[in-house]
Amino acid sequence: MNHHILKATKETVHLGGFSHQLTPALTIDSGDTIDIETYTGYYIYDKAPQEFITAEFLDICQNLSPQLKVAGGPHLLTGPIYIRKAEPGDILEVKLEAIEPSLPIGFNAIRTGWGALPQQFTQPALRFIPLDLKNNTAEFPKGSNIKIPLKPFFGILGVATPQQDRNSVPPGSYGGNIDNRELQAGSRIFLPIFVPGALFSIGDGHSAQGDGEVNVTAIETSMNGKIQLKIRKDLQLQTPIAETPTDIITMGFGETLDEALEVALNNMIDLLKNFANLSPEDAYVLCSLAVSFRITQVVNSPQKGVHGMLPKSILPQNLQIFP
Repeated sequence: MNHHILKATKETVHLGGFSHQLTPALTIDSGDTIDIETYTGYYIYDKAPQEFITAEFLDICQNLSPQLKVAGGPHLLTGPIYIRKAEPGDILEVKLEAIEPSLPIGFNAIRTGWGALPQQFTQPALRFIPLDLKNNTAEFPKGSNIKIPLKPFFGILGVATPQQDRNSVPPGSYGGNIDNRELQAGSRIFLPIFVPGALFSIGDGHSAQGDGEVNVTAIETSMNGKIQLKIRKDLQLQTPIAETPTDIITMGFGETLDEALEVALNNMIDLLKNFANLSPEDAYVLCSLAVSFRITQVVNSPQKGVHGMLPKSILPQNLQIFP
């Protein structure tokens, strides 16, 4: 295994979506680790205070090649990363070893026509929120003494698909803009692979977010991390599944929360059938007794998200869902 460093520059990032036609920013072997850098705020950099801007980020915002502007999404992603010997039908295991804000400031934006209450909050609003990295909190609103604990994660973890110029906003079977706040350091996510090399990209750092991300953004933060990418030819999955230190997580995406819940529930039932050898009915009952289904996000149109959390503590000690 080798270790790599992937800085975010105007040559190693892309904007707005995923594409299998992008030139890889890095090529690695399965099992390699990467120190990776991401930036956020491409479309609001000219409104940002100085502490939000670095020379490298400014260079990206002012000089990014049109060929790296993939689709219409707002997200600046680092990658793609090509993993040798990765083939369609394989699974990409992404181990999140470390995640931390690179700057002591983030932003939150209300966008007209977006969010859970677009008819009620119609005016755009942009707020920059200082981060107390020493105490790992953010005060909001300023002067309120309301302290939000920082729990950083990457909102976007995804692979390319044969579809050209896939917008970065909606999540799907390829991962993408999942916005699941459970995927903090110490977690793993398993993504189906659709094109040779996987072409994995990462970004959309969040320092703190509530389930739902109801006003359309979290504390959006430029974020650094350490990840390990591994090809799993021993797994067969059709949709992303994740593991935290405490839970197994299935995900569901749909145009309504009802649809997303049904998908997440069926994915959990399938997982319990395949890995715990339960009957479909027993798995369904167990989901009602012990699995918590939570709203992931309601704002990444047209796909809302629900995730189911199965506590690993209830499973037999010798049962490892994802060894």
